[in-house]
Amino acid sequence: MATKDDLGRRGEAIAAAFLTAAGMTVIERNWRCPQGEIDIVAADAGEMVFVEVKTRSSLAFGHPLEAITAAKLARLRRLAAAWCEAHPANHDQIRIDAIAVISPAHGEAEVEHLVRVY
Repeated sequence: MATKDDLGRRGEAIAAAFLTAAGMTVIERNWRCPQGEIDIVAADAGEMVFVEVKTRSSLAFGHPLEAITAAKLARLRRLAAAWCEAHPANHDQIRIDAIAVISPAHGEAEVEHLVRVY
């Protein structure tokens, strides 16, 4: 059985591939600063997109998106601001997305992408 970290890394790789296939450009993965970590930073038609990825192997403990609380969204907004400050450029258009990955040990993963979760 894969560890939680292995499952999370697999989910982030699946999410990054999903975004790329959807025409987005992945700029950075696992960007860290003192306030925390952004799973994926991507560009989509002139917008900077900050993506939170939640992965589970099944729905036994609920849907992955249930783990994104109001407090988590507030933290993601702060992290997006920190990333923009650390990468000076024209970041007039930003958004926060969430991706749920259900990746069973056997079989194909399911991906759900929510745009503008703030």
